[in-house]
Amino acid sequence: MARSKEFEENVVLDKAMKLFWEQGYEKTSLTDLVEHMGIHRRSLYDTFGDKHTLFLKAMDRFRDKVNAGLTGEVKRSKTAAEALQLIFSFMIDGEEDSPSGCLMVNSAVELAMRDADVDLKSTESFALSEQLLKDIILWGQQDGEFTSNTDAGELAEHLHTVCVGLRVMTRTSTPKEKLQRIANLSIKLLDK
Repeated sequence: MARSKEFEENVVLDKAMKLFWEQGYEKTSLTDLVEHMGIHRRSLYDTFGDKHTLFLKAMDRFRDKVNAGLTGEVKRSKTAAEALQLIFSFMIDGEEDSPSGCLMVNSAVELAMRDADVDLKSTESFALSEQLLKDIILWGQQDGEFTSNTDAGELAEHLHTVCVGLRVMTRTSTPKEKLQRIANLSIKLLDK
C-alpha cells in the first residue's frame, strides 16, 4: 500500500528554491537538498523527479512568487514613478529571509549557455519582467510623468538590464546606497 506524503509540496519546494538560490545548481548536492528540505531521498525522487527537474520547478516557483508579489505592489502604487521605485527597492533589498540576488539571474549566469531548459525559463522570466516595466512606463507616459520621446518597450529593456545588474551587485559588498543612487538615476532618466 502506498504511503501518503508527510509534507506540503510547496513548502519543501520553497526550501529547495532558497538552497539553489543561495548556492547555485552545481554546488547543491542531493544530500544538501534532502537535508535542507527535510524529506527522504525517495520522496524527493517520487515527488520532483531528479535534481534537474526539481531545479526547474524551483525556477518556476520563484518566477511565480516574484511576479505575483511585484504585480501586487504595482497595482497598489499611486503613480508609475512610485511603482518603479518599489520594483527597484525590491531588486536592491529583496525579501526578508531570502538570499541576496535573484535565482533567475544567478541561474542564467551559471547555466543558460549550456542548459536549454534553464535558458528558456530565464528568458521567459526576463520577458515577464520587461513587460511589467513596459506597462509601468506606458502608464507614466499616459499620465505625463515620463517622457514619450523614447519607445516604452526600449525603455523597459534598458530598465530591466539595470535591474539585472542590481541583482548581481546585491550579491557583492557594494553599499546599498550606491545601488539606490543607480536606481534613482534610472527613474530620473524617464522624467518628462
